[in-house]
Amino acid sequence: MRAHVQSLDLYLDELKRGQHRFENVFESIARMLFDDPKHIQPIVVNGKNTYDFLKFRTGKKHIIGMFDVLNTFIAFIKDAAEDGESKEMAFVLAGEPGNGKTYFVDYLSAMYRDFVSVAENNRFTFRFKIPKDMEGYGNLRVVESQTYEDPVILAMNLYTNKEESKEGLLRAGFSVDEIEGFYRNYRPLGADSEFILNDIKTHFDEDLDRVKECIEIVKVPISETMGTITGKYPAKDKITSSGVDLVGEESIQRLLHITNTNNPYRFDLRRGALARVGGGGIHFADEIFKNKTDLMKIYLGVVQNRVIEIDAFKWPIDTFIIATSNNADVQNYRANGEEKPIIDRCKFCYVAHNTDYKLQQQLTKYALGSSEKTTFSGEKLHMDPNLIYVMSTAVTLSRLPRAEDKLTPVEMMKLAAGEVAGEKSIKALAEIVEDLEHESDITKRFGQKGLGQRDLARIINTQRGYSETNEGCCMFGEDAFKATEEVILDYIQDTNERGKYFEDLKIARGLYRKRIRTEMFNAFMDEPAAIKKDVLMYVNMIVGMGRSDLGSDKIITYRDPQTNRMQPIKIDERFVNAVENELEMKTREQKESFRGQIRKIYAQRLQTDKNYDFMDNVDLVKAVTDTRLNSDIASAGGLVGALANRTNEDNERLYNRIVTTMTTKLGYCNTCAQKTIEFFCTQDHQT
Repeated sequence: MRAHVQSLDLYLDELKRGQHRFENVFESIARMLFDDPKHIQPIVVNGKNTYDFLKFRTGKKHIIGMFDVLNTFIAFIKDAAEDGESKEMAFVLAGEPGNGKTYFVDYLSAMYRDFVSVAENNRFTFRFKIPKDMEGYGNLRVVESQTYEDPVILAMNLYTNKEESKEGLLRAGFSVDEIEGFYRNYRPLGADSEFILNDIKTHFDEDLDRVKECIEIVKVPISETMGTITGKYPAKDKITSSGVDLVGEESIQRLLHITNTNNPYRFDLRRGALARVGGGGIHFADEIFKNKTDLMKIYLGVVQNRVIEIDAFKWPIDTFIIATSNNADVQNYRANGEEKPIIDRCKFCYVAHNTDYKLQQQLTKYALGSSEKTTFSGEKLHMDPNLIYVMSTAVTLSRLPRAEDKLTPVEMMKLAAGEVAGEKSIKALAEIVEDLEHESDITKRFGQKGLGQRDLARIINTQRGYSETNEGCCMFGEDAFKATEEVILDYIQDTNERGKYFEDLKIARGLYRKRIRTEMFNAFMDEPAAIKKDVLMYVNMIVGMGRSDLGSDKIITYRDPQTNRMQPIKIDERFVNAVENELEMKTREQKESFRGQIRKIYAQRLQTDKNYDFMDNVDLVKAVTDTRLNSDIASAGGLVGALANRTNEDNERLYNRIVTTMTTKLGYCNTCAQKTIEFFCTQDHQT
């Protein structure tokens, strides 16, 4: 087992044998991200070919969506690791509050800490043991590199000049190519490390063997709370913020021991956030453009030169600087021409809200939390099985722009989620996204405006405070609309935005109504997948009707979605025509055109997803539902009447049977089952 403290020669020997690595922070992050090509997959998002990086999709609470952010970030890291211009820049995530910027950085930092904690990726630094007979240091007997400089950095600066240091590395057994590789990441020692090294050299009359006896190699600690390896500096107000928080200050305690006032070790750099990540770490500057001018000038020097500077003393550092900011602060800072240098040293990535309602359902689960919820009185709080869908569609629609001449909001939402939207092509969505990307006003770009995750958290909190939620021990889906209205009124100040969000909420209500209609049919049929089975039956009939080998008996086989077994069915043209009549297709040409679309989708989608079930085609699902309701109980109104009027025994039995099915097979509790039936029977639903 490797000792916790070792000599420089032993460390270099282990480095030569491949037990350690010498690389800059960008090379480390790149190696972390590209260790397995299988983790990189080509995908299509909003009609554009891009890549997904599975490294960010692991863990209980991983990154959801953010495809453009990931691609921009990966390109930045790769360029910096390959010695590109990005090496001298900061990466800035800009966007509206609540769209995941800070969470992305926190996730990346946690990933990097886990990576560095693996033995082969550990980072090491050095410390000096001050000889007892060497004056000028008082009781200071051990001095560690304040910026966690790598031992190889010390080795490259151990001798008087670079050539002598290279010869020393050759004698240590490294090849010329390996040494040249080291020097691509060469940097001078920090001011205090160089000063103390020279002091020790002078004390031992340049006897490097004795000098090396005063050098110990130790592991860099990994601590989220102490800010080592990964550290965060949140912007503060102008009164409490200080450059000390970033670069440190002169230490009174050290001055009690150090007699030479020219010794740079009198400055305590660990007092600041930058030194603690100076040895191949990640510095997170939260809301960077809220900092006052003097701090921004410090950041300029650090970003451009990767150097901490105090009183003309310099400490080179190896740090990846990643920052966040909201759009307003970026625009205000850009307007200040004097601050242009720091802007030029930033690579901006504008983060949009998630616009895929399916992915939003996962984000909604994050917002709801994984622990069991309880009412005010401590009873278990149930969640309507439609709740996540309702909240997800409501907030997602608010993030989509209006382009009625090309796509309706529902069509846009469906295409953004990779679903079918009638005859509308994904190219239409890609054109809208492309057009908006040319907007100089960032907030007008695709997905930049809308209700964010923080608004979603407010919606959840508001609904949990309702008396009906606590009395019924259930978060009912329809109540989420009322909670969303309250949040829009309370937190959205812009009149135009507020008006749009209310319109989006009406559309979300319409989708909820269609969903409830399907749920009620499944409950009526006493089968959770009843409507899915009928939709696939219609699709398979359409596909079968187009087959050249269809016999006179008109019997075909299809895969049952519940049993996953092949089942024979007879093509029922009356059922097919009834569904298409519900879709308002009266002429033969209209019907043949629609059937052709269904067959095309069937052929395309089943190649990539064998479990594709057409349930994303809301209009088709509604048409099949209405057809079955009309055929099974005369009309949807008949079911409404039977459920609303329970004065006779048959209706009461039907009502009880449907409630039982909803509570035992569909995930409802008594409260949300009864409220859902009530909603189904209301005039609001019928309209």
